[in-house]
Amino acid sequence: MVVGIIPARFASSRLFGKVLADIGGKPMIQHTYESAKKSNLLNEVIIAVDDSKVAKVAEDFGAKIMMTPKNLQSGSDRVAYVTNNLPEAEIIVNIQGDEPFIKSTMIDQAIEPLLFDKSVNVSTLAKRIEAIEELRSPSVVKVVFDYNNFAMYFSRSPIPFVRDAKTNSEKIQLSEIYKHIGLYVFRRDYLLKFTKLQPTDLEKTEKLEQLRMLENGFKIKIVTTEFDTLSVDSPDDLEKARKFYQKYILAKEKR
Repeated sequence: MVVGIIPARFASSRLFGKVLADIGGKPMIQHTYESAKKSNLLNEVIIAVDDSKVAKVAEDFGAKIMMTPKNLQSGSDRVAYVTNNLPEAEIIVNIQGDEPFIKSTMIDQAIEPLLFDKSVNVSTLAKRIEAIEELRSPSVVKVVFDYNNFAMYFSRSPIPFVRDAKTNSEKIQLSEIYKHIGLYVFRRDYLLKFTKLQPTDLEKTEKLEQLRMLENGFKIKIVTTEFDTLSVDSPDDLEKARKFYQKYILAKEKR
């Protein structure tokens, strides 16, 4: 059984209550949920909530929810908490609640390696960077991977370092530089093992929990995608999401 779990923490430090932020007349979490429900490979989608307000809103638009403790440290911990209550779930997909426009195709792309290759236990997505702003931004995580598409390192800095490039524009032109899209697919045992591990040195340095996996010998399969997404972490991001919805999503629905 393949289960998508959307962690929805209400008290976000950078944008309080963002999962309930209105985008085109719907709370952000509803957009994420409806996108996930379009997946061809998910058998079930659950929203992991920690607040009664979020629970009521999610139930009102028809979502299945599960309450989780407020003191859990991360979205991964929230997903693991739900997984512990789903013994029948074999593959778990951690779908970020602050990515309202993630495509169901992207979810399916990330799931496929675990369905067709028993040696793959964790997978995630990456997209080639095309904008200089993304290359420079520390909030856009970069990833390098080997010839078998297994992650070698994640960083907030531009990697790899393109020695022959004189400008950021040349870096993008001369080398394939990829950004990480934070959707994860786990085999059940690997998710539960990962969330029991202590934070590692590189994880604490870069503030990237996926480095905990690499430092403990996990192999993370990277699936490259041509699709992009829009994460909402700040008021500016929320305004961009609202404009994106009006320009692309709503216009498409009216055709």
